Amino acid sequence: MTLLVHSFYDKVREDAMLGPIFEAHVQNWGRHLATMVDFWSSALRGTARYRGAPLPKHVALADLRIELFHRWLGLFRETTQSLNNHDLQARADELAHRIAGSLWYGYQSRHAPGRPMADIARAGSQLGEPTRRAFGAASATHARASDLATSTGN
Repeated sequence: MTLLVHSFYDKVREDAMLGPIFEAHVQNWGRHLATMVDFWSSALRGTARYRGAPLPKHVALADLRIELFHRWLGLFRETTQSLNNHDLQARADELAHRIAGSLWYGYQSRHAPGRPMADIARAGSQLGEPTRRAFGAASATHARASDLATSTGN
């Protein structure tokens, strides 16, 4: 997990779109990285090391756009691909997509109540083939789950 998290956030910090946002909000990178290792270890390995609530911190940020979530997902997928662990990659990418979708949904609920919700997978499909390829199978899975939730009224 440490390699995944540290490699990913190295990319985030160097990214022209995401880097400035993270640098403005993360005061202690050592603590943030340790927390993220605990989070992903809990989420992917069931270690129960993470104790926290990420939604309020993300909802409190100003001016987030769906493109930022897409960029985050693209960098995450680049990182998981580089680790050459296909089982971890599939699980981590799908989970990252679900997390991004949940955070984006919560953000929209807080900042644009009453407006139609933009879905990560659907909006990603409108951005063109490179973005769809970056999302891979996780996007299709999320879209099917989203369609099912919509059709059942959930």
